[in-house]
Amino acid sequence: MINKVLGKTRFIKASHLIFLFVVLAILMFSSALIELHQSRKELIDLMIEQAHTLSETVLIQSKNNLKTNLLIEDIIEERLLNNASVIKSYYERGWVNNQFLEKFARENHIFRINIFNSVGDKVFSSHKNIHDDVPSSRAPENLLNPIFEGISDTLILGLKTARRGEGFRFAVAIAALDRSAILVNIDAAELLNFRREIGFGSILRKMILNSGILYTALQDTSGILAASGNVQELERIQSSDFLTSALEDSAFDFRITKFDTIRVFEAVHAFSFEDELIGLFRIGLSMEPLQAINSRIYRRIVVISIILFIIGFILITLLLIRQNLEISKKQYQIVETYSQNILQNVSDGIIVFNMVGNISLFNKSAERLCEVTADKIIGRNLKELFNPETCGDLVKSNFTMLEKDCTFNNQVKNLLISKSKYLNENDEWINILVIRDLTDRKRLETQIHRRERLSALGELASGVAHEIRNPLNAIGTIIQQLDRDFKPKQLDREYHQLTQLVYHEVRRINQTVEEFLRFARPAPLNPEEFQIEQLIDDIKKQYQSLLQEKAISFNIDMKWRGIVKWDREKMKQVLVNLIQNSLDVLGHNDSINLTITKTESSSVKIYFSDNGPGISSENLKKIFNLYFTTKTQGTGIGLSIVQRIVDQHEGVISVESQPGKGADFYIKLPVAIQNKKYSN
Repeated sequence: MINKVLGKTRFIKASHLIFLFVVLAILMFSSALIELHQSRKELIDLMIEQAHTLSETVLIQSKNNLKTNLLIEDIIEERLLNNASVIKSYYERGWVNNQFLEKFARENHIFRINIFNSVGDKVFSSHKNIHDDVPSSRAPENLLNPIFEGISDTLILGLKTARRGEGFRFAVAIAALDRSAILVNIDAAELLNFRREIGFGSILRKMILNSGILYTALQDTSGILAASGNVQELERIQSSDFLTSALEDSAFDFRITKFDTIRVFEAVHAFSFEDELIGLFRIGLSMEPLQAINSRIYRRIVVISIILFIIGFILITLLLIRQNLEISKKQYQIVETYSQNILQNVSDGIIVFNMVGNISLFNKSAERLCEVTADKIIGRNLKELFNPETCGDLVKSNFTMLEKDCTFNNQVKNLLISKSKYLNENDEWINILVIRDLTDRKRLETQIHRRERLSALGELASGVAHEIRNPLNAIGTIIQQLDRDFKPKQLDREYHQLTQLVYHEVRRINQTVEEFLRFARPAPLNPEEFQIEQLIDDIKKQYQSLLQEKAISFNIDMKWRGIVKWDREKMKQVLVNLIQNSLDVLGHNDSINLTITKTESSSVKIYFSDNGPGISSENLKKIFNLYFTTKTQGTGIGLSIVQRIVDQHEGVISVESQPGKGADFYIKLPVAIQNKKYSN
């Protein structure tokens, strides 16, 4: 049986360890995967935020640059128109020649000033013609035709390539009164350099310098407008639903795609200027941080796997190594538990203590016997529990078994104590006390002896009374007849007095015999159910005036107020006798105490005590004897009747007292007696 229990226990414990190991592994792997997922999510969110911020920054800067370029062109345009207007006024007055134009151009930082007549022939110029051998890319009559035809007085030619040679010019033209055209332009190299420095391409080139950005590009449906980084070719907008949707919605969006052979995080945003869609801005971010996180988590998973393998190997090894030890421990625990159960549930109190008296074990029976819980006494000295003055020194005394009266909570208990000792694993002597409470047994034995004496006395009284009553009746009859029929010659009065005296004495003897017979053959019990508190209240009311008259306090402690099944009148007689005995010996300001409790065994305990003069040890053994009394007017039958009634109720009564310390009566009765007539 023990092996089966041990096998089952070992299996459960091992399975618990394996379960904990599996749970730990799941938690560690789950933690790593959750961290991987969370890190990836956080990194993606960060990349989205970064890409969104970059794209918004680029778009804002680009719009600002375009506005700046337009403003600069407006300024250049206004300046050239102003210069052309001045030249126009001089030309119309006839003050213009080539030298004037050359000087004016030099002073106003104008690249070239040309004046063409209405048919397109150049009539004045600030520069000599040095490109006669170079063909013109644009004929003046075509370029300035709106002025020649009178369609427009002002032409903003803007940024154009040079008619002959390389380079770019920014030109404007205005009409004179004769429809001549005054053409003024400047070299646009500085303007173009400025555009390159602050333009969209410059912004893209600066962005690529940031770590993590692989490429940036501005793309429309025709192709790449501007780009930075190692961008040779990008996916066309028309071939991608994602790019097409982003361009049409003009909103920020992102995706993970491939650039050349590597995966990138690409963010896109449509670029519009002055309600005109220019293209789609694309920025590619490196996925290396995400790959680094993946690699770190994977390395962690590998390390966790190795650690778990080592832990699992160690656990299995320990389980195998400690298997026999565990079985031995379980066997010891079972034996110990079995022993503990025996020790805790035996009827005798068991107390274990060392040689100096410190208690290490205190079973439940000892708790009930000594009326103290184990948690309050373990670790304390035995002398605190057993008073050496009343119980002797149980720690140092050498005995095997003794019978001793010991006091607990002011109650004297008769104990049978046995003592033994053993040597523990630390080579220390340990003492064991086995205590049996003989109090109830002693009380029962005493009560049985009293009952036997009373029964024997009752039988004797019954026989003697029968033998005495008949002669007494005859004597009484004769005395009455002599008193009535016989007439003495002398002392007639004295004669009648003597006969009446004899007759009354005979009657008194007969009454005594009747009382004897009533005690020897008590009336049967008449049990009924009633509230014990009601009985106590009736008695208290009965003696209330007398108690107040003698200034005696009657203290009642009802710790139990249940229903009992007793002979109410006889139990009232018991309490009345006890109270009356106390009242006969108590003085002013003394007290009577009555306590009602219920035991675990469904018995009712009645504690009755007073602080009177007490009872001597010599008289204590006689107080329940018939006709024993220490009172001058007492009959000596009251406590004998109390004893008889308690016997009839299958109860036990005992008394403890010391001279000068009052008397304590203990009555223990069943809660309910059987519903039958008792006549002991």
